[in-house]
Amino acid sequence: MDTNRPSFLSNIPPIVKNLIAINLILWLATLTLPAIFRRWDMNVDLTDILGMHYWASDKFNIAQLFTYGFMHGGFNHIFFNMFALYMFGSVLEYTWGAKRFLIYYLFTGLGAAVVQQLFWTVEYQTLINAMNDAIAANSGVSLLPFQDILSRYFSFSNLANFDAASVIDMKRMFVNMPVTIGASGSVFGLLLAFGWLFPEERIFLMFIPVPIKARIFVLIYGVAELFLGVARFSGDSVAHFAHLGGMLFGIVFILLWKKKRF
Repeated sequence: MDTNRPSFLSNIPPIVKNLIAINLILWLATLTLPAIFRRWDMNVDLTDILGMHYWASDKFNIAQLFTYGFMHGGFNHIFFNMFALYMFGSVLEYTWGAKRFLIYYLFTGLGAAVVQQLFWTVEYQTLINAMNDAIAANSGVSLLPFQDILSRYFSFSNLANFDAASVIDMKRMFVNMPVTIGASGSVFGLLLAFGWLFPEERIFLMFIPVPIKARIFVLIYGVAELFLGVARFSGDSVAHFAHLGGMLFGIVFILLWKKKRF
């Protein structure tokens, strides 16, 4: 038996290894802590605390722009993100070094968060303005054009009879609803960087029988995310614009590195 042969874990560079470990620990904590704290009649929801809320929500704090990227939902969510972090992140950390890789990873995650916040702002602004008008008028009449949208989230009998207090409660609940979690923004930044640095490298996909060049793979993914983000298919809860934000900020950072040579 060759005891000198390096183990699988020893081949993973330190930053990637630690990022995977942090994500796994927080994922396990998300699954186990609520049941533990319920024994003391305490409600602890790490996703609600560390996930990124809409900036107008009273649950939002600035730290969530970073912490959301270490939170995940189901097993598939964390598995595919961590697998991509291992596959692409390891190559990039060996290429760039630990410090530069970590800066890039965090920067693209922050960029994804900023783009998602901008998307929420644009998407919700018209409805929130109507809610503000309804509060000022002490009437829900100005919300009637949005009745179909609001009925997806709330049950009500006669929206026009709402008073200011009722609309304030509805607005508070509405802006508290959106929450984004996952390392996908940073992962898409890594994917962009891999395609940029190694454009001719072949990538194998389970659902495509032939290898694809990295630059083509990145282009396909980018176009697909843009299409899905704009299409907004029913039941699609994926933050596609956050993914694009990770790629966009990755481009910005790589260009800055090339220009400043740091």
